[in-house]
Amino acid sequence: MGKNLTKRSEDYSKWYNELVVKADLAENSAVRGCMVIKPYGYAIWEKMQAELDRMFKETGHQNAYFPLFIPKSYLSKEADHVEGFAKECAVVTHYRLKNAEDGSGVVVDPDAKLEEELIVRPTSETIIWDTYKKWVQSYRDLPILVNQWANVVRWEMRTRLFLRTAEFLWQEGHTAHETKDEAVREAEQMMNVYAEFAEDFMGVPVIKGVKTDSERFAGALETYCIEALMQDGKALQAGTSHFLGQNFAKAFDVKYANREGKQDYVWATSWGVSTRLMGALIMTHSDDNGLVLPPKLAPIQVVIVPIHKGEEQLNAITEKVKPLLKELRSKGITVKYDDRDTYKPGWKFNEYELKGVPVRLALGMRDMENNTYEVARRDTLTKETVAAEAVVEKIQGLLEEIQESVYKKAQEYRDAHITEVDTFEEFKKLLETKGGFLSAHWDGTAQTEDKIKELTKATIRCIPIDAKAEKGQCVYSGKPSERRVLFAKAY
Repeated sequence: MGKNLTKRSEDYSKWYNELVVKADLAENSAVRGCMVIKPYGYAIWEKMQAELDRMFKETGHQNAYFPLFIPKSYLSKEADHVEGFAKECAVVTHYRLKNAEDGSGVVVDPDAKLEEELIVRPTSETIIWDTYKKWVQSYRDLPILVNQWANVVRWEMRTRLFLRTAEFLWQEGHTAHETKDEAVREAEQMMNVYAEFAEDFMGVPVIKGVKTDSERFAGALETYCIEALMQDGKALQAGTSHFLGQNFAKAFDVKYANREGKQDYVWATSWGVSTRLMGALIMTHSDDNGLVLPPKLAPIQVVIVPIHKGEEQLNAITEKVKPLLKELRSKGITVKYDDRDTYKPGWKFNEYELKGVPVRLALGMRDMENNTYEVARRDTLTKETVAAEAVVEKIQGLLEEIQESVYKKAQEYRDAHITEVDTFEEFKKLLETKGGFLSAHWDGTAQTEDKIKELTKATIRCIPIDAKAEKGQCVYSGKPSERRVLFAKAY
């Protein structure tokens, strides 16, 4: 199986697109801007889902499901929200087709016009807050801690597999609280959950921060985010958590009787991550040989490839491998024994390298005689011979080591690509030559932010949570600044 991948250093974008397709993760569909997630790609997403779902439930959240369609009037109830999403909305206007009179196919039946047009959800705040109105009467009904796993549609013009598609999969949490402090704590908590997931499971180091006013979610008072850095020096927003204040409660009249018996509006949050995380995973770790997957999210953690001539040798190897398969599975390790006789071992080695399987075992007749296995690790492409009695322990250690190693490598790259800059000339130069995060002073105005974006395509990715107060001069305007923020070009 020849990889023939474009090298990352030659054309990062082309390398990414080829890798997604050749590693069997996803492909473009017949519907413009939409993708087919293939079984191997979906298996990774399912592992992400399972871990996130567990973390959500451990923090007290429950899953529910809300409609795909939102009445158009709902969207217009929160002014900032409608303005933020209006350009990306897909709208359902009719509910029936009929055969064309000239026999040319089907046409929309003009008599089947909807009384009120429906929006295919770009996000669910409006339909959910209309529902919460029925659920909340008193402070005893709060908090509501709900998440939904769903698909959403945003009619994007320029699409890329996983990173930006017209339809994508995600989770969206929507919570309602008695007090402002409780809602702010919730929004911060979910940012921390996302950061923990990204670092501990994806092996992706992230910076926690808040967005500037112009980069904030439409209708939010504060947007918390986690920002990651890809190997081409571009940033990727990996997750967001929004403190919505009372905006949606006021728009949908969601009031409750407080502890003093007075009517008050509830406080809200929403938070989400999507299949963009797949893009982050691929772009953070993978190399010119294909995917590099952190073991915790790899659908197959270990693959065993027999090297044999004829059926007799294969049967002997299979008997030897059976107890090993059983033992590995009993320890919660996902293992595949690839005994297909339709492909040669070299082809299989190539395939599993391309698919990022963390550990590969090979077993031939010489190994059988010596009671050994050849053990190869995907991240470093190194291999060694291991005695059969020590192989389980070796695999367990390797999986932990690889998980730590991919994170450490990504962290070293990220840390080496955070650069403090003090002049706009240096800012522009570094953006083109080194990339990464530029830590610079900003005067706090949207005008300066817009001007820098217009001149360099760099945006303020976040104001880091741990940013220290540091007086300085704005990198562009020279006006006073209280702290540094992180700029970068981004996906």
